Amino acid sequence: MTKRREIADGMKTRIAPLLASVQARLGPLAGMLRPILVPFLAVVSALMIGAIVIAISGRNPLLAYAGLIDGSWGSGRAIAGTLVRMTPYVFGGLAVALAFRAGLFNIGGEGQLLLGTLAGAWVGYQLALPAVIHLPLALLAGVLAGFIWGGIPGFLKSRTGAHEVITTIMLNYLAIGLAGWLLNDNRLMKDPSPTNVIARTPLIAESAHLPALIPGQDAYPSASAAPEIVHWGVVLAVLATIAASFFLWRTVWGFEVRTVGANPSAGRYAGINVPRVITLIMGVSGALAGLGGAIQVTAVNYRAILGFNVGYGFDAIAIALLGKNNPFGVLLAALLFASLRSGSTRMQSLSGVNADIIAVIQALILIFVAADQLVRWLYRIRARGLEERTTLTRGWGR
Repeated sequence: MTKRREIADGMKTRIAPLLASVQARLGPLAGMLRPILVPFLAVVSALMIGAIVIAISGRNPLLAYAGLIDGSWGSGRAIAGTLVRMTPYVFGGLAVALAFRAGLFNIGGEGQLLLGTLAGAWVGYQLALPAVIHLPLALLAGVLAGFIWGGIPGFLKSRTGAHEVITTIMLNYLAIGLAGWLLNDNRLMKDPSPTNVIARTPLIAESAHLPALIPGQDAYPSASAAPEIVHWGVVLAVLATIAASFFLWRTVWGFEVRTVGANPSAGRYAGINVPRVITLIMGVSGALAGLGGAIQVTAVNYRAILGFNVGYGFDAIAIALLGKNNPFGVLLAALLFASLRSGSTRMQSLSGVNADIIAVIQALILIFVAADQLVRWLYRIRARGLEERTTLTRGWGR
């Protein structure tokens, strides 16, 4: 135990002066980079612990991480897969981050994304319209379904004081049950093909397909095909990030959202309609998640499949926290998580390390980000001034 403590103290003694030297040389740039320092070190720490776990298991951590990088960024196909996997993470992360900015904890991303998927798929296969109308309508259906599903806990919070954590979790289960019912009944949304035994909808019409971003790319041969096509949903994710940042920092409503998140009593005293802000921001949060689901239907799977969305909503919480609830931070965090997921298969085939180690690394990242004081203590980083902190959630009835 004493030996380990000596090693840890030695690491801190070497790292702290190095960080101070780098900060002194960067000068004014250091102030700009300071907000991302703790998240960056959280990722580094998680990767270091992951390397130790891999080494203990008898595998080569350098070979494992080389495979991880190669599988996510080592080829055009790998990059395309990473960007496609990033898209739903961006929308889910933005959904959680916007709610966090209002002091609300939206754990309902799973259900909101699933409802957006069902709505987009229904419009996609049920209607026969020109592409210029059909595709926007399918995406709009996903947005509307997510808005309603997210607005319900917002309304309950603002009118009855029901805690959004409880209501969004319950609505997740309700969405899963509803999807199971719809996708397992031939009279409702299940694919009626005689050979089909899976809970899924029919394929959407080609007029509802979101086109490839790079000309000449072919459509997916099947819903289970590898995501190697960069579609326009990637551009929509970037545009949504820019729009969310503009909304939060350049609009009156964004100011109201941040004020309510910081101190709802002060906002109420300033004349802000707090119940309206809470209801609408939860609706907008759900709409973003619903749009992410609709994009998956129109650009990747081409149908709604039960269970495809598992994990997206909960990973979105970690992405929002890692991104410090900043839209551009969310974009970078989503890219990191997508890279980890995209490269896990290549890592396993190259080094023999089970791909489940990625889930361990993601969990460690979340732990270090949530307990940022632990990172500050490990690397001897002192908080300067009144660093911005976002109220993630409040008690019942507040």
